[in-house]
Amino acid sequence: MSSERYIPIDEEGYFVFDGRRVDDEELGQRLLKNIEPVEKDRFVTSIEGQQAWVEAFDAPFVVRHVRAANEAGYCIGDLPYRTQMRFSLESLSIDEWDRFHGVMENRVPFVFSRSAQVEFFELLEEFDDDSITVKGKRYPTPAWLGPNEDPNTSQYWTNRYKTEPTPGWELGRESVALPAVLPQLKLNRARVLVLGCGAGHDAAYIARQGHMVTAVDFSDEALTRARAQYGEVEGLKFIKADAFKLPPEYVNRFDLVFEHTMYCAISPDKRTQLMNVWLKALVPHGDILGVFFVNEKRFGPPFGGSEWELRERLKGKFDFMFWTRWRHSIEARKSQEIVIYARKKPIS
Repeated sequence: MSSERYIPIDEEGYFVFDGRRVDDEELGQRLLKNIEPVEKDRFVTSIEGQQAWVEAFDAPFVVRHVRAANEAGYCIGDLPYRTQMRFSLESLSIDEWDRFHGVMENRVPFVFSRSAQVEFFELLEEFDDDSITVKGKRYPTPAWLGPNEDPNTSQYWTNRYKTEPTPGWELGRESVALPAVLPQLKLNRARVLVLGCGAGHDAAYIARQGHMVTAVDFSDEALTRARAQYGEVEGLKFIKADAFKLPPEYVNRFDLVFEHTMYCAISPDKRTQLMNVWLKALVPHGDILGVFFVNEKRFGPPFGGSEWELRERLKGKFDFMFWTRWRHSIEARKSQEIVIYARKKPIS
């Protein structure tokens, strides 16, 4: 898509123009109905004949109210701007916070609001951790994000490197956000931890800015590539280790953790554990700088996620100082990257 216009959708499912919620019902309805999926789990809408990337804080559609449809196995979801759409109960899944997600008939994903969640439970005859029952029929409710492959072993990633000459996560350079954001932090010479460093591009860039960088990966092939290209960079050392089993001397050692493509690569059920690794490795008042992916990719790796999910996982542990959608991504990542800079809260 050649358009470089972006339209955010807020937590309640309303469009936002220039920082203000769109109240015009006709405009909002037209924009909602024009949302359509494009490649790589992204979405666009159109206004006045011009396409724009959709930046949803949660799912692109937020269902405010829900009721049964006339046809068995379907429901009607009420969206903002007096918009109604139909979805199949077979499309439903559940996230870590027990919220229902699904897909409308136009293939655009949605999430239930709190009020819709309550109304939906009133339609159910039975429910358990894995399914719901409506009118005598059982519908499975799998996890919203879940692995179709096991990404939690070093051999898995070594095989990916060996079988894919240029893996999908490999840019051949540091994250495009890093040169723009890192100087703004005005860090003194810092001790930086990069977990899941891969071929080492991010770690090498940070070290070349004068910081002391420890780059960790558990794939032999990744570290072989990293050392071959960046082994002589001053202030940079590569360590083979499991990020979830770091040595004791890494506790309270680092001023900054840089995150890019590890959070999306591990099984989603290990994300909170990864956050706790960051907290444990950081000094008091240490910082996390992350380039995260936000999209509706349910199966991976890489796995999708949302700004809502990131906020819920990080709040209470970090104070957010910088939080922005990155609009200067490479073409394949447009509308999907968010940069977060946050400080570890003091232990109370």
